[in-house]
Amino acid sequence: MIPVEIALKIAAKIRARERFAVYIVIPMWPEGPPESETVEEILHWTRETMSMMYQIIGEAIWEVGDKSHPRDYLNFFCLANREEKRDGEFEAVSSPHQKTHYWNAQRNRRFMVYVHSKLMIGNKQSAIHNILIGSANINQRSMDGCRDTEIAIGCYQTNTNNTNEIQAYRLSLWYEHTGGKITADDLSSSEPESLECVRGLRTIGEQMWEIYSGDKVVDMLGIHLVAYPISVTGDGAVEEVGDGCFPDTKTLVKGKRSKMFPPVLTT
Repeated sequence: MIPVEIALKIAAKIRARERFAVYIVIPMWPEGPPESETVEEILHWTRETMSMMYQIIGEAIWEVGDKSHPRDYLNFFCLANREEKRDGEFEAVSSPHQKTHYWNAQRNRRFMVYVHSKLMIGNKQSAIHNILIGSANINQRSMDGCRDTEIAIGCYQTNTNNTNEIQAYRLSLWYEHTGGKITADDLSSSEPESLECVRGLRTIGEQMWEIYSGDKVVDMLGIHLVAYPISVTGDGAVEEVGDGCFPDTKTLVKGKRSKMFPPVLTT
């Protein structure tokens, strides 16, 4: 229900004509070989979840007759790295078997950065700032209440004349993921809900995805934030980008249903 609640919160803000933005960072694909049936099944439900969220937002925009776009409110990112070869770089004695995903990734000098963190930051100038850090994944297994045992810590800070530690923590993460392009001196970075900030981070992510997925090896210069490879229409429909596969693999971004794994094993 968490993705539904996020989408409904955005929709409520749209109807109230208030700015509100959500930035979600997830792995390109979940843990495991990307071509495996379990991973492709999970990718299918990831895509269905994104489609549901954008549909709710698109309907809210249509209801109020706004000219905005669903991605002015919600954006998905992943982390990745691509580096040009350097002099003196370590080289393994052996290489992966040719034509495998790992061999393709090494040859093209690109690797996804696996996101394992469970972290939520709520940061608004005129409200309570809060952080939730825990062990739970956003899936049925962690959230059901009768399966995995999870633990979390919540921290909050009200607006005072003192330093906003939570805002500083968010900015430090943005500084790391954008290679220093977003700093505390940027006005937009102190207002994460602003359209300027949303479009600025999205532009960085889209540019980095072009570099990461391109045929030519181009160094990403320490920027790890890349846009999740989907396209969203004005009415909230989620569409394919490029050939619809993650680079160096034949794995569909939209995933596919498994004929052997029941949903209880992949959620």
